[in-house]
Parts: sequence; structure tokens; C-alpha cells
Amino acid sequence: MLEVKIYPNPVLRKEAETVKEIDDSFLDFADAMTKVMYEKDGVGLAANQVGVLKRFIVVDAGDGPIKIINPEIVHQSEETASFEEGCLSLPDIQIKLNRPVSVLVKGRNLQNQPVEYRAEGLLARVFQHEIDHLNGVLIIDRASSIQRSLLKSKLKRLEKQVG
Repeated sequence: MLEVKIYPNPVLRKEAETVKEIDDSFLDFADAMTKVMYEKDGVGLAANQVGVLKRFIVVDAGDGPIKIINPEIVHQSEETASFEEGCLSLPDIQIKLNRPVSVLVKGRNLQNQPVEYRAEGLLARVFQHEIDHLNGVLIIDRASSIQRSLLKSKLKRLEKQVG
């Protein structure tokens, strides 16, 4: 059973590796990751959040699961919007972040076929959040210095729980 890694677990700060082979064990992993995302009431999950350093995400912003191997944002809007984000790896932390309102994401599906998603609103935000994870970036890294100072006690509490 996969387990969501909680900050400050070092795997959350590592860059995930390109997926080169899609075999039965990878497909089982993709299913298990999707199950964990739903069990934790998440709208997205990146492989390194469950301790696997592979470039794979699963997201569901309300229209069913989207599973993308080696996702990358190839275009993002200049227009941005601010919205509160949470993270399964940072329980009880919400941060208002400014992000592009639309993105174009390319990658591969589980059948190893190229896919692309033009996403706006919540789906665009979830894609950005999960792809950040694959690059070792957390929402606290995108927070303003004022937000970070307000979060210090919550982060210390998480560090003590894990440490």
C-alpha cells in the first residue's frame, strides 16, 4: 500500500526521473496512486509524494482521473489568478498562490500514446501544482516571505512529527 509522504520527507525535494518503460508493475502503480489520491480526498497526486521518483501524475478536478506520464507544461497564459492551495504532503496548510489561469500540458498516457491537455481554472492549477512536485517544488516554496513567516510554526510542528 502506498503512503503519502509528509513534509519534510527528503523525497519531496528530489526531482523525479523520466519514465522510460510502461510495464504491468507501472500500470499497477498508477492504479494504486489513483486509489490513494481518492482515499485522501485529493485532486492530484505526484509519484514522488508516495516515494517514487518517476515523472507521473494523476489528477481529478471533477471530470474523472487523468493520468499523465512525463508531463510538461509547454505553454502557460500570461494572465494569472490567486487561489488558495493545499497539499496532501503539507497537511493543514493552505497558501494563496498566484498562478497562470491556463496551461497546455503534454505527456503520454498509460498506453504510451502522446496526449495534450488545454486546461483552465482548477485543472490548470492542479497540473501546475503536481508538475511542481515532480521538480521537487512545494507550495511553500512559491509562498511570499510574509506567508512563509506565518507558516513557520505549522512547518516546525510537521518537522517534529516526522523527525
